Amino acid sequence: MELKLQKKLAASILKISKKKIKFDSESLSQIKDAITRNDIKSLIGKKIISKKDTNEQSRSRARKKIIQKRKGRRRGRGSIKGTKNSRFPKKKEWTRKIRVQREFLNSLKQKGLIDSKTHRSVYMKAKGGFFRSRRHIKMFIEERNLIIKHGKK
Repeated sequence: MELKLQKKLAASILKISKKKIKFDSESLSQIKDAITRNDIKSLIGKKIISKKDTNEQSRSRARKKIIQKRKGRRRGRGSIKGTKNSRFPKKKEWTRKIRVQREFLNSLKQKGLIDSKTHRSVYMKAKGGFFRSRRHIKMFIEERNLIIKHGKK
């Protein structure tokens, strides 16, 4: 017995797949006579047509977990996989640090706060990894009075 139309209508009414529609085997003749959406709706109401119980996994816990992770939770020691270097490579760290330092030195030179000789020596120190940060360069220059003030050193 072909009941494709009835299955298709029931699936669209219940908003589920055709595979998940279940017919009552004793009322097949009634189902065969049902050809309109209203007929199918009344059979659904009488529980002659129903949807199969499916064992689906709930995402509610997963959603809660994602919200917590966005807040920065669940990042304890037990969650860390991979070495410090694999999570944030040394090269990336170095690149970020050196770009900031070189940008700072170039801005000092363009503003005329340091001369080219000082710029070169400090630049080479930065390249050698002497400075920890931009602030460290600033301290180094101030301690050694390398800033040009109104045309004088």
